[in-house]
Amino acid sequence: MQVFVLRDYGRETLALRWRAWMTRYYLGRYFENQTFYKIQSQSIIDNPDQRIVDDLSSFTGTSLSFALTLFTAAVDLISFSNILFGIYPPLFVVLIVYSLGGTAISVLVGKGLVNLNFMQEKKEADFRYGLVRIRENAESIAFYGGEENEMQLLLQRFKQAFENLTQLLISSRNLDFFTSGYRYLIQILPAAVVAPMYFAGKIEFGVINQSYSAFNHVLGDFSLIVYQFQAISAFSAVIDRLGEFSDILDRSNSLLIEDSKPKIAFLKVDQFYGTASECNGADTFEVCQKLLEIEHLTLQTPQYTMTLIEDLSLVVTKGDHLLIMGPSGSGKTSLLRAIAGIWCSGNGTIRFHIKQSNKGTDRSILQGAINNDGPENGTNYHTEEKEQQLVDGTERSSGAIFFLPQRPYMVLGTLRQQLLYPTWIEDLIAVSESDSLPFSLKSSRLTNTRCELKPMPNEDELVEVLKAVCLDHLMTRCNGLDSNVDWSSVLSLGEQQRLAFARLLLAQPEFALLDESTSALDEANEVRLYKEIAAAGITYISVGHRSTLRNYHKQILRLKNRAFDTFERNWILETIDQDKTYLTKSVA
Repeated sequence: MQVFVLRDYGRETLALRWRAWMTRYYLGRYFENQTFYKIQSQSIIDNPDQRIVDDLSSFTGTSLSFALTLFTAAVDLISFSNILFGIYPPLFVVLIVYSLGGTAISVLVGKGLVNLNFMQEKKEADFRYGLVRIRENAESIAFYGGEENEMQLLLQRFKQAFENLTQLLISSRNLDFFTSGYRYLIQILPAAVVAPMYFAGKIEFGVINQSYSAFNHVLGDFSLIVYQFQAISAFSAVIDRLGEFSDILDRSNSLLIEDSKPKIAFLKVDQFYGTASECNGADTFEVCQKLLEIEHLTLQTPQYTMTLIEDLSLVVTKGDHLLIMGPSGSGKTSLLRAIAGIWCSGNGTIRFHIKQSNKGTDRSILQGAINNDGPENGTNYHTEEKEQQLVDGTERSSGAIFFLPQRPYMVLGTLRQQLLYPTWIEDLIAVSESDSLPFSLKSSRLTNTRCELKPMPNEDELVEVLKAVCLDHLMTRCNGLDSNVDWSSVLSLGEQQRLAFARLLLAQPEFALLDESTSALDEANEVRLYKEIAAAGITYISVGHRSTLRNYHKQILRLKNRAFDTFERNWILETIDQDKTYLTKSVA
């Protein structure tokens, strides 16, 4: 008995560790090259979360269970086949024919179970996803008074799962009818075959019992498919779902985009600064203010069904803040997606200028030279540039660009983690990991590369940045930095936007992309936040509709909805003269 207990414990422990490894492996592939975004934005596959959680768990547990069953059957088959064949060879032949016939009929009767199990997994996951959306959007639904509507939508999804499960039960019932008859015939078949030999006096009565026992053992081993067909069909559905998911992850670099289709070229220019000896006689140091170049960019939707922006060229230099305005649907946010690297459909070039320092150059002195538009203390600096092609924009230098959406993402964690996300989140995970975790769950990236110029902020700095964005009341309201609540529900949208600005001030990137990130704020808070990020030396590109936003920018890129039958430019780049009340147009 103790052996069986240890066997089951060992199997379940191995399944758990295998699941841990596969979860880490699939999550790595899921987040690589922002595949998770491509899957969601293009609706490529249903319920990836259910495949990672439920299907992986089922796959590992069922695989080991089947492996142990096959091993036991193989040992049992070897042990009893010789006994049965030695008693009466024709009985062994009857057994093989009977088991093969039973397997064929089982496959024929239950052939629809695989697809029904596959669809049941999908429909159950869809129903659960509907319930999750209710929880995430509870306030909006309550404001609309949409309870009855949501209930009908959920019942419709449940109805689909119910109807599919009904068909699954009917198919299982039909298979059970055959399996029950198959098991019943086993009781009389050995005796029917061996009885003539007993009545002829060729064997003793004890041989009949022996043949019956051996026949049942061997037939049970040959009939695994018959006995386990329902479990096998469910397991096959799990394999199909994981296989489909794995194929999508393998194609993540060219997801739904043919190689023949044009793509935006992403280039990274590393600008190395140092003394004359370090730069090997390169040009005399002139702090390059250029941060971003866009050359002849034509931006299309991911399916290449619509052109949003035609032949856009512009340069963003340090402190040259850009405001993007235009009607809804003109491509304002889509342009930010392209700059951020998550859209690459179209053609043209987006070039990022990343400032680096050569070995031996004090980075703090370098940063001061950059911020002050020149070298200090008469030091003779030199500069050189190295340009490299990126597979897509997601490979751009971490920390060079910081994105603030209209509705900020609130992580599952403490207030401290909210502030440090995403710049130092890896450091927090590395510190908090326990040695008791399986080896496969430990992060493979324990060092933080997002912000080379700044170490992780201490508690005083976090409190100070909360004061800068007028959120210091959260320290008392939420019981300190280590409080853990549902922040997306506890904080208003305006507070969430101010928290996003706190993240930006802590990370201090070279420039930021702001997608209507002050839309929920009053003008006083808007002014305060823009002044804070400007004072921090952050260059920003904003999308917005308010006319007051002009006060914080140097240029305006005006977009208009593009006609489908024309190839004319649908943009105008204008310069804002802060000392005057009018705009000066530049050549488009």
